[in-house]
Amino acid sequence: MSFADFETGIARFNDVLCTLNVLAWDSRTMMPAGGIEGRSHQIATLTGIARDMATGEAMARAIESARTELEGVGPDDLRLRAVETAAAGIAQLSRLPADLVRESAELKTRAQAAWVEARAADDFAAFAPWLERTVAMQRTIAEALGYDSHPYDPLVAMYEPDMSWERLRTLFSGLRKELAPLLEAARNDPPARTDVLERRFPIDRQKAFSREIAARFGYDFERGRLDDTAHPFEISFTRGDVRITGRFRETWLPGGLFAVWHEVGHGTYEQGIDPAFTRSAFACDFLNLYAVGGASFGTHESQSRLWENRVARSHRFWELNYDALRSTFSDELADVSLDDFWRAVNAPRPNLIRVEADELTYDFHIMLRAEIEAGLMAGEIAVADLPAIWAERMRTDLGVEVPNDADGVLQDVHWSSGMIGSFPTYTIGNIMSAQFFRAAAANANVADGLETGDYAPLRAWLRENVHRHGRSRSPNALLEAATGQSLSTEAYIGELEDKVARLTA
Repeated sequence: MSFADFETGIARFNDVLCTLNVLAWDSRTMMPAGGIEGRSHQIATLTGIARDMATGEAMARAIESARTELEGVGPDDLRLRAVETAAAGIAQLSRLPADLVRESAELKTRAQAAWVEARAADDFAAFAPWLERTVAMQRTIAEALGYDSHPYDPLVAMYEPDMSWERLRTLFSGLRKELAPLLEAARNDPPARTDVLERRFPIDRQKAFSREIAARFGYDFERGRLDDTAHPFEISFTRGDVRITGRFRETWLPGGLFAVWHEVGHGTYEQGIDPAFTRSAFACDFLNLYAVGGASFGTHESQSRLWENRVARSHRFWELNYDALRSTFSDELADVSLDDFWRAVNAPRPNLIRVEADELTYDFHIMLRAEIEAGLMAGEIAVADLPAIWAERMRTDLGVEVPNDADGVLQDVHWSSGMIGSFPTYTIGNIMSAQFFRAAAANANVADGLETGDYAPLRAWLRENVHRHGRSRSPNALLEAATGQSLSTEAYIGELEDKVARLTA
């Protein structure tokens, strides 16, 4: 056997993961409700096959033969890095028994379908048994992976390597101290006219405008598509097939627009990965058995939040694009000035829905979810108590009353998908997005492009410094190489301070 045999084995493994992604995409967009029974078995079977391929004797021999062939090459050799990336991921995956992997995959598919129905019916009680099974399953996974301090640690690390609950608690504590006074200062200012965003904006025109901007940001529709779903997401099969979804509401204009541009950030990341990494170890999440090229979930979120917030919520972006939006909605926005619109889409507006939260309140939504997840894993919180805990925390953190579970504890797809531990990556992504954007904007071509509405230089900078590397570098190595810093809130808080100063001027 040789390195070539290793590449072939990984390529076949990646093919199965990409097929799983296709089935997952279909189940969340196109599949009729009656298909869930069969689909859950299909996904469980293929997930089991993927695990067996990765942890089997043939892959082990291929890894050892590749190591032997590459003996003496430097640690930065991409071939060796691919081998060691696969070996480390497979070692973790091997800790999870085959039956546990298959049962978890089947549960995710069924629980997600149950969540869709429960959310539509505003019926947490109908979803609670599925969530209890999911929590129990994730505790079992945490025990199998092992931990020293907290059962939440291995679950968080599945999505953000080297992150722990202790580090997150320190990070969250510092953010609360920085964000609370900024939110208070912005809320004490005369309120923006957010009611103008609640008029009736025909969805077909929302989609058309969001697609036009998505293409200008660099999302390649020849290698992707935009579909509707209950909860927006991006998913990739290969570099040539990277799909995004959106959710539009006629009476809340920013919800659909910014959700699409958020997913565009994910999509351009996947489309921008070095094509040579397609079907390689640098396009595989071995532990989650997921075909993805991003270095981590937090790194992925940095790209979506960068385009959504650093670019699309900037005043200059709307100076350049508001006339086009007002032409699209000539009657609806006839009496709304550019400045009023910019203030409206940036106004601190504590509300129920995470994906529609403004920048100053967004991280409070994440901290609530992460603290609940840690409590569930430690057995300190019971599933039955979640609606009451959720309502109390929303009241104390954001001053918002929760009228129903559909807009409260049932609003996110993540728990039904078994993704306990993934929520902290959104805040990590927020922080990283500011660091990447500051470094990019220091480039004269990028700065000029942002000023004129040419987003190609920014996209090229991101592709060179972030996207093309796929999973060949760790998140922190990628961040340090691009920005000269490890994870730091300094740029993030600085940008929010500047925005609040402008909003309250």
